[in-house]
Amino acid sequence: MIDGSTEVIAHLGFPTHAFKAPLVYNPYFESAGINAVVVPMGCRPEAFASALKGLFQLENLRGALITMPHKVSVVDLLDEATAAVRVSGACNAVKRLRDGKLVGDQFDGTGFVRGIERKGLRLAGARALVVGCGGVGSAIAASLAAAKAAHIALFDVNASSADELAQRLHTHFPSVEASTGARDPEGFDLVVNATPLGMNPGDPLPVDVARLAPGTFVGEVVMKTEMTAFLQAAKARGCRVQVGTDMLFEMIPPYLEFFGFPTTTPEHLRAVARLQY
Repeated sequence: MIDGSTEVIAHLGFPTHAFKAPLVYNPYFESAGINAVVVPMGCRPEAFASALKGLFQLENLRGALITMPHKVSVVDLLDEATAAVRVSGACNAVKRLRDGKLVGDQFDGTGFVRGIERKGLRLAGARALVVGCGGVGSAIAASLAAAKAAHIALFDVNASSADELAQRLHTHFPSVEASTGARDPEGFDLVVNATPLGMNPGDPLPVDVARLAPGTFVGEVVMKTEMTAFLQAAKARGCRVQVGTDMLFEMIPPYLEFFGFPTTTPEHLRAVARLQY
């Protein structure tokens, strides 16, 4: 029931057809008796800055979830940013402080890392390949570095994105070795698809799966379908996998804390979610 006391969390991105967060947050709010709602809002890049500013003039806006393609561009619109945002160069949650300042945080990497660690992968000393160095890939790389991965290889079709991320990792995590320019998955403990590849039928795979060893752990960020073509191919090779929505369920508890709502567990979120593919 939406009424005059309902608080709104805007879910800003474009396009919105693959958004899964409302199908998790809103059933949770209903189950917990929280008068709040997450609303998808399609916003093209050229309108994003003005849209964000306008939305935060609304008194019943609790905050905003930020997703592709705005996770990087939103950083320049913040008054304050957490360390996770500064390292990754991306932000996926914004709230307004009492003094009117906008503060941003980043939970993609937290959710991804919590998920794979709960599945038994030891990240300390591990070698990881992250394909895609936009907002989500940068956040995952930062969280892998914080988890003491020994080597993080970065690849992006825009080479400068990978190079700039490598430099930020070197600045904030000097003990972590970072390399760029190659996406051969051979020899890595973890391979991550942090690109949009897999959103649409017929998309090419992010890496050559024939080069994946059976012991490699493979993670995905695409949520449009649970088992993407990439995960299916990796599983056929004998790899352990993490689906994109696992990252979502793991990141929502700290998201809820950030926005000041009662938090919960990933297990409860899965039990009440109404995901559709």
